[in-house]
Amino acid sequence: MTPTYESRHIGVRIDRPAGVVYDYAADPTNLPSWASGLSTSVELVDGTWTAASPMGPITFVFAARNEFGVLDHDVTLPTGEVFHNPLRVIANGGGSEVVFTLLRQPEVSDADFERDAATITSDLQTLKRILEG
Repeated sequence: MTPTYESRHIGVRIDRPAGVVYDYAADPTNLPSWASGLSTSVELVDGTWTAASPMGPITFVFAARNEFGVLDHDVTLPTGEVFHNPLRVIANGGGSEVVFTLLRQPEVSDADFERDAATITSDLQTLKRILEG
């Protein structure tokens, strides 16, 4: 049986309707504008989303569009490793909450886990600034 991983839920409130936030965040072409931890450029190559990232070239696949605000995505690193990243847009009154669940992978140091959490926090704050701007 595979052990469970330490997790941290990182969220931000955004003063925009959940549907608007979902539509923006679900569009892979918007990723470079707000998710610097994932990508600096994005393109669709032979039906696969590819991105230039701080880790090197990656590919990613989002969950199919849905009415529940689920934006989970699998990221394949240059090494071939695949990481599942839970991401949700939740209605919160007239606005929304965006929550990313950071799962600590085996052998990730405390410093690296904190750095990953800080990057995700920064990315979500950027998403908030863009959508509330």
